[in-house]
Amino acid sequence: MPGKHEHEQDYLHRLRHSAAHVMAHAVLEKFPEGTLAIGPAIEDGFYYDFDLPRPLTPEDLEEIEARMKEIVAEGYPFQYREVSEAEARELFADQPYKLELIDGILVGGVDEDGGASDEPPVLSIYQHGPFIDLCRGPHVADTREINPKGLKLLSVAGAYWRGDERRPMLQRIYGTAWPNGKELAAYLHKLEEIKRRDHRKLGRELDLFSSHEIGGAGLIYWHPKGALIREMIENFWREEHRKRGYEMVYSPHIGRVDLWKISGHWDFYRESMYSPMDIDGVEYLLKPMNCPFAVLIYKTKTRSYRDLPLRWGELGTVYRYERSGVLHGMLRVRGFTQDDAHIFCRPDQLTDEIIGVLDLAFFMLRTFGYKEFDVELSVRDLARKDKYIGEDSVWENAEGALHDALSTRKMEYKVMPGEAKFYGPAIDIKMRDALGRGWQGPTIQVDFNFPERFDMTYVGQDGKEHRPVMVHRTVLGSMERFVGGLIEHYAGAFPVWLSPVQAEIIPIADRHHDYARQVLQRLKEAGLRAELDDSDERMNAKVRKAQLQKIPYMLIVGDRESEAGTVSVRLRTEENLGPKPLDEFIATAQEAVAEKRNI
Repeated sequence: MPGKHEHEQDYLHRLRHSAAHVMAHAVLEKFPEGTLAIGPAIEDGFYYDFDLPRPLTPEDLEEIEARMKEIVAEGYPFQYREVSEAEARELFADQPYKLELIDGILVGGVDEDGGASDEPPVLSIYQHGPFIDLCRGPHVADTREINPKGLKLLSVAGAYWRGDERRPMLQRIYGTAWPNGKELAAYLHKLEEIKRRDHRKLGRELDLFSSHEIGGAGLIYWHPKGALIREMIENFWREEHRKRGYEMVYSPHIGRVDLWKISGHWDFYRESMYSPMDIDGVEYLLKPMNCPFAVLIYKTKTRSYRDLPLRWGELGTVYRYERSGVLHGMLRVRGFTQDDAHIFCRPDQLTDEIIGVLDLAFFMLRTFGYKEFDVELSVRDLARKDKYIGEDSVWENAEGALHDALSTRKMEYKVMPGEAKFYGPAIDIKMRDALGRGWQGPTIQVDFNFPERFDMTYVGQDGKEHRPVMVHRTVLGSMERFVGGLIEHYAGAFPVWLSPVQAEIIPIADRHHDYARQVLQRLKEAGLRAELDDSDERMNAKVRKAQLQKIPYMLIVGDRESEAGTVSVRLRTEENLGPKPLDEFIATAQEAVAEKRNI
């Protein structure tokens, strides 16, 4: 039976789907010549895509929202009806996007919102008042269930039809609906906090990274401060992996197409890969993933059962095609560095290896300040076995090993049919940030298929050749997405160990510069990252500037500090700790760095 949370989510989905229909009703009243595309409920809200005669303005949104509230008050019931193809085409004769959806439904594989569907083709409509939409539902009973105090239109954005930049650009209106005004107010406050934490905004303000259209969309340029954060993360990553028996490898950025034909990516993943380039008559690809290269390293010599497991880590940069409309700062890019690793083990070692990855992943995520997680077991869609490679027995063994590892660690998880990669099932872990949002993080995939396709073997205790098992895994994901998420999780106020500048020294007057420089030298000798602000600005302005740069410690030095060998410590939280002996401050800061804690 579904739990309370699932019931709440189902109700909110119906509420928001119904609100999307009411919005479309209001929009078509205002623009009778407009055409409808799709309008689904989404997490925390809904949207509808329209082809309209002119761009919408903020004033238009206000009018549409006001009209929606009038429609809600009418109490129209939402009525479901299945229709024939002829009736559907007649009802939507002036709606070309709906006609295209009808074609997709009848052929199979598409639902009324343009998404994939495995349901038998059924054409159905929902009607409230005079408004009719092609829809499978579900909806609330009538419009009065949509509380006008919990209803809000948020924004307008461009959206290509079916997400294809070769198709028409539509106008997408985003809205949200909640059971009451209190929950709406809480959500709007959360949206403001999301804006404040936006990694693109903070990336500019803190001088961490940039992207440049002239250099190519979806590619990240790491500035010195951002690069330093990445360096700290990578150093920590390597240190923890070596403790657990990993060795590091490097592989090229390009490889022959043949590699990805053998692996199966060429047949199952080609839409996310860049076009081949001709080099001396041979086709090469920018690598979309690192795994075939790890296989080639494995095959350079005969492996014994005594050699296994082999754990090879690689911070490898890969390149994948993403449509321009979905690119988003550091979170959705075309070139990124995965904290990749590949484990080659015997079948009897598999469950222990998965458990080892789980333990490492949760240790690292908790070190970075994440405390809540959602765990998913991504498995095959048994109705669509053509989407996957390998025999049933291979998949059953792989899924069983993942299940056993999760059960051993007593982890709650959700089974996600159809979410497995084409070559194997996986454990996917999402970490929840300070605002409760989920971010894709560790992935652990079990693969019996690559060893077969690449003819990988090891010599067993019986002297015969056997197939190893391959585990593909990341514990952070990609460096770009992980750091982008970390910026938003901390709102740019990183823990001391990750802060590009850990202490700002602020002399009160020019006569204090000599002592300030002595403090700077002491901090650097102690391994702390510090800067001296010897500008002509007043002290309060310097403090404010350091706070805006999210620097953990501000060390004020004046006459008393110079005479006593102290520093007056202020935190970026505006807390004033007062004067501290310099040695005491250094010890406190070093302890915060060593313990990787925030202040």
